[in-house]
Amino acid sequence: MDTDRVLRIALLAGEILMQSGSKIYRAEDTARIISKSFGVNAECFFMPTGIFISSYREDNKSISLMKRITHRTVDLHRIEMVNAFSRKINKENISIEEAERELLRIREAPYFKFPVMLIAAAFTAPVYTLLFKGTITDALIATPISTTIFLVNTGISKIGFFQFFSLFVSGVIAGALTIFAKEVYPPIHIDKVIAGAIMILVPGLAITSAIKDALKGDLVSSGARIGEALLVVVAIGVGLGLMITIGLY
Repeated sequence: MDTDRVLRIALLAGEILMQSGSKIYRAEDTARIISKSFGVNAECFFMPTGIFISSYREDNKSISLMKRITHRTVDLHRIEMVNAFSRKINKENISIEEAERELLRIREAPYFKFPVMLIAAAFTAPVYTLLFKGTITDALIATPISTTIFLVNTGISKIGFFQFFSLFVSGVIAGALTIFAKEVYPPIHIDKVIAGAIMILVPGLAITSAIKDALKGDLVSSGARIGEALLVVVAIGVGLGLMITIGLY
């Protein structure tokens, strides 16, 4: 068995999972299952910013692979595709070549189209505004604000600025547009509008995954994810607080 090739397949699967926002312990289990399916016992150590896989070749010489994770998003569909692949490979006799092709297909699979994501961002705001007991008017005002935040955040990310800057700018836009709407139509509730508008930026899945990682004993990864989530909240909060302070005083 080509141990190097098997570990590279497991590494690729782990890379896809971590870039898609998978939980640490599940990504490690998936990499181990894939390796074991080809007769290789691998040790896996995953973190949000990097993954490590090691094993022994037939001549008892060790081999270790590492991959730096620089881009992370939330893609539950891609996670499910990799999980389905690992279950399939565990039950069926699949060649290494076929496994490589399948993982490359999953990695290159198209993400949701921009219009679909824009519509989702637009519908998220009114739903959460109403959930926080806002009025219909609050929900209608939060919708274009959330859409604008999504467009600006996406544009800044494409330019190449770091994530926390785009989140800060998004917070500024949310605060400025909400205060402007308050000046035009005073009866709206600023807190409800802002809560609904910024919900697309809140790292809810990252916090949930961090808690689950901690419960599983992955304390380093859990701490890193919680720290990242806190920085996201701070970046948004600073932008919002700045505009609210300026707008109200």
